[in-house]
Amino acid sequence: MIVIYPGSFDPVTNGHLDIIKRCSKKFDKVIVAILNNSSKKTLFTVEERTELLKKAVEKYDNVEIDDFSGLLIDYAKERNVTTMVRGLRAVSDFEYEMQMALVNKKLYGDIETLFMVSSGEYAYLSSSIVKEVAMFDGDVSCLVPNVVEKALKEKLRGGQGK
Repeated sequence: MIVIYPGSFDPVTNGHLDIIKRCSKKFDKVIVAILNNSSKKTLFTVEERTELLKKAVEKYDNVEIDDFSGLLIDYAKERNVTTMVRGLRAVSDFEYEMQMALVNKKLYGDIETLFMVSSGEYAYLSSSIVKEVAMFDGDVSCLVPNVVEKALKEKLRGGQGK
């Protein structure tokens, strides 16, 4: 079974990597699909996010990194994939994700959305929190892989580090 794990991954966090790792054990192939939305302001370009994710998941043979624009269901049809995985951190995530899953199902009857609950140690973690901590020169080493920590320092402080 092939699944798509979509997101903006700006940047990828240890919570994202936990979901990817768990999916890689359950499914034949995991396509991590990075949303390329030009109207959304991101810290990292889609090319940078792609490179960071490739480095972060290089130990998983069955994980592919790709990007897409437009509707996720159009991307899923293009890739001939009918299952997507969404991570849930809290009950508040579920309401939004359920609405999206129902809309996707209405637009593309073959699509199924599987919800994977975040591991407890990452239930609080989001890319937004990581960027905020990093912006104020906080230690993000326990929140993101080393490659992302380094990229955040480069991006936010012109490569000067601490």
